[in-house]
Amino acid sequence: MIEETLRIRNKLGIHLRPAEKIAQTANGFASEVGLRNGTCRVNGKSILGMLALEASFGCRLHVTVDGPDEREAMEAIRALVESGFDEEMGDPEE
Repeated sequence: MIEETLRIRNKLGIHLRPAEKIAQTANGFASEVGLRNGTCRVNGKSILGMLALEASFGCRLHVTVDGPDEREAMEAIRALVESGFDEEMGDPEE
């Protein structure tokens, strides 16, 4: 299992479109994907679960990936989050 903390960079946070992109990406891999924001932990392959995270701009998401293709899955999810889901981004350090 590998773990990383990723910062939400798009100004609108995780709403329906980013949640769908994460789920589609995660579902492309055999590995289990989990996301946590505070005490809320969800399956990264579930759009509704990700909406429950209430992950807003600048928050830190803890991502865990466990399985045969975990490195590739983590790289794909990291790239998606770091791209800001192709939405308007801000500086989460502000």
